[in-house]
Amino acid sequence: MRRGPRSGLFCVVAVHSTVRGPSLGGCRMWRYDDSASGVADALRLSRAMTYKAACAGLPLGGGKGVIMLRDGPPQGRARRDALLDFGETVDAVNGAYITAEDVGTSSRDMTVIAEATKHVSGLAQSRGGSGDPSPYTALGVQAAVLASCERAFGDTSLTGRTVAVVGLGSVGLRLAKLLARRGAKLVVADIDQRKRAEADKLGARWLAPDKALTAEVDVLAPCALGGVLNEDTVPRLQAPVIAGAANNQLAEDSVADRLAQRGILWAPDFVANAGGIINISVELEGPSYDATVARRRVQEIGDTLRAIYDAAAGGITPLTAAMELARQRLADPHG
Repeated sequence: MRRGPRSGLFCVVAVHSTVRGPSLGGCRMWRYDDSASGVADALRLSRAMTYKAACAGLPLGGGKGVIMLRDGPPQGRARRDALLDFGETVDAVNGAYITAEDVGTSSRDMTVIAEATKHVSGLAQSRGGSGDPSPYTALGVQAAVLASCERAFGDTSLTGRTVAVVGLGSVGLRLAKLLARRGAKLVVADIDQRKRAEADKLGARWLAPDKALTAEVDVLAPCALGGVLNEDTVPRLQAPVIAGAANNQLAEDSVADRLAQRGILWAPDFVANAGGIINISVELEGPSYDATVARRRVQEIGDTLRAIYDAAAGGITPLTAAMELARQRLADPHG
């Protein structure tokens, strides 16, 4: 953790594990109530990235970067200063951490960070990178939805099924479009009322986020902030399947047991939303990025989930099964 000499903003790099390879995780530019909250967020997210990479079988560990904002997102010179400060923070850990875009940052921002460190991924395609990872994250969540429907309902067809997509950000909106093409009836929600125009284009029913979360649907796809599955919301859920893009969907791990007790099939978020990191791993293989290879590997998220659900059939939760898979791969990183 260091205070950027240009911007005066605190920059954090958290490295959770390098057992399987250098840690990879996005740079989150966000406003926190205090610096302790920003550090806690980086640590928590870096741990999730370790399990995400391990479950996906990638030669990478888990890390996370955070730029703590005082006010709204900086623009112009102030933004450039913050990004260069963060790049120097990344460089200070000597390759133990590779950064990428995340909430509040973009592939254009990665280009600026690359002026201060070579340990950066997700550069624009014009720079030889893979660009915006959102399409791959959405593709992976779609694979998770299909595998989960197959387990819960007996087939992968979405025709006639209703899916609630809560959060129409860069991933959620792409996921909604993918599911609509497969015949799903959509219920959508976002805190930004301007997204209603996108909902109308999809022929989706618009609800407030809290209403969409507990709507009577076949599949719930949380695609916004974490912690939405908690002691308060779980008793009110009506969806038999949950598979979404949001990180840290469970307020605490014990919520996985509550979901299982209610007969709700939950796709562990760090498995379902791994498409972005899988795509970046293809970029890091070099020397030239191959989008076809990336798409094929992202689709394998469905197979990973099927194996996790098989393991969970022995009387444990999908979360426990996924964590065990990750631990096995961390214990034998070259196996």
